[in-house]
Amino acid sequence: MDDKRAQVLHEQFRAEIESLGLAVTGDGYVRWDKQSPAHPRNWTARRKAYDIGVIIFLEFFTTAISTAGTPASEQARYEYGIGRTFAIFSFTSMYLLGQCLGAVLFPSYSETFGRKPLYTLSSILYCIFCVMIADVPNFAAVVIGRFITGVLSSVPTVIIAGSIEDMFDTEDRIWMVFLWAVIANLGLVLGPITSTYITYSFGWRWVFHIAAIVMTVVFVLSLGIKESRPSLLLERRVAILRKSTGNISFRIRNPDYVPDFKSFIHSSLIRPLHLLFTEPIVFLVTIMSAVTFGVIYFFAEALPVVYSSFGFTERQASLAFIPIGIGLGGGVFIRLYDRRVLQRRRQQNKPLEPEDKLVGFAIAAPVLAISLWFFAWTVPPLVPHVHWLVSMSALVLAGFAANEFDCTLAGYLSDSYTIYAASAYAGLSLLRTFACAAFPLFAHEMYAGLGSNVASSILATVATVFCICPFVFLKYGKRIREASQFARYSLAVYRDNRLEENGDEVDEVGRQMEDASRVVSLGKDDGAGSLDEAAGVVPLADTFRTVSMEEGEGVMPMAGKSG
Repeated sequence: MDDKRAQVLHEQFRAEIESLGLAVTGDGYVRWDKQSPAHPRNWTARRKAYDIGVIIFLEFFTTAISTAGTPASEQARYEYGIGRTFAIFSFTSMYLLGQCLGAVLFPSYSETFGRKPLYTLSSILYCIFCVMIADVPNFAAVVIGRFITGVLSSVPTVIIAGSIEDMFDTEDRIWMVFLWAVIANLGLVLGPITSTYITYSFGWRWVFHIAAIVMTVVFVLSLGIKESRPSLLLERRVAILRKSTGNISFRIRNPDYVPDFKSFIHSSLIRPLHLLFTEPIVFLVTIMSAVTFGVIYFFAEALPVVYSSFGFTERQASLAFIPIGIGLGGGVFIRLYDRRVLQRRRQQNKPLEPEDKLVGFAIAAPVLAISLWFFAWTVPPLVPHVHWLVSMSALVLAGFAANEFDCTLAGYLSDSYTIYAASAYAGLSLLRTFACAAFPLFAHEMYAGLGSNVASSILATVATVFCICPFVFLKYGKRIREASQFARYSLAVYRDNRLEENGDEVDEVGRQMEDASRVVSLGKDDGAGSLDEAAGVVPLADTFRTVSMEEGEGVMPMAGKSG
């Protein structure tokens, strides 16, 4: 469509277009008007609060049920006559392995079918399979039910980042991502506590009866949320525009589509694994995040062993997770600092580098090491006379550090790899889930066999090694990113899309894109093909999936978790 025809269309249907909160670009594409009240960024505060509240609670509760499996398995293993390790694998590890599979399956299809259908459908199915776990008198039903509920639990985990990006601008996202991380991690902490008390009061099956009841309520509440994916809403409005005007020429740039099997395998498996094993930043961030979160699941088995030596009952020992939960809120001061840095950079018209957001990580890494060493040598059997409150104070610091690792490292990946952030985070999510599934399997034996002091010292040693990484990222992170073909290419594509939409000069950006393409290409003479082909990168036209109010139709880096 040439410029003249686009102009005629624009004038002819201006009123109809504006009434739908849309605008037409110079090359004839329909896009959102920035002031459109229908765009999720412009929804009322009440609407946003309801929708994000339901979604975050869904994430919180399904996360809590993941760690709730460990206390339930302790009682169930006697009923079914199975060993402790197999019981933990069936109740906890199977849930996490299911979550791992769901994290691969759902993101691509949420982009086509929208967020709301997946939230509502996963809620009611989760309820049904919780009933199966509780009421079917067969251990196979437990294993299958835990695996499928794990798959379903991945829906809020992997899609909520997109929902936050849909509804909130850059500054608000800093706080929303922090709130999401704190509440989700609080679920990890409260899961073992509530499960222990329910199991010892009413029996392990009631853990899943109550889960089914709660998820029924969540399902009803989820019916009241609105679809928030801007590109899907835009397609629906353009369909209305075509019907009302009788003109089928209206179209949007880069519509969503259902990926074919080959594209799905490339984008969901090959590219994430390629990034994980070829990009130093992705590899280091993934290892640290996996170990840190694995420790939380590890503690679900380890803390009862540690605090039984203080004379605690099973119920009392589960309360040792409360200090970890208290520590989660400490990151609010880091977010206030991040906000000041963002505002200062805006006032100075300076770009915000990904390393500028690593303050929380730089603080959390040594805090994690110190807290674990402190914990290791304030508990029996080798240190029998220190009050239990002393070791629990160390867990407060560990909770703070774990939450900061979660917030800052995922955000660092998003900011470093922009359009490939989802692929970078997919690799992180896969390895982290495997670590969380594996760690509880050997925690009890490790603490019972080595003793709490030596076992905790091993964790502290690993955390001490991690203290090197903030220095490496802060001093050499930019240099590493500039040496990365993926990071350079993704940043150039991201800037090209953003600058073009903002109406700035495109010639210079085009030159940058040309240079970036040459950097990424590995050449055909050596038979290697291009990096895009090797890593399964989709064509540029298929790369952008989010219609953004601030950045045109590009993908914004998230400040925290990525979907």
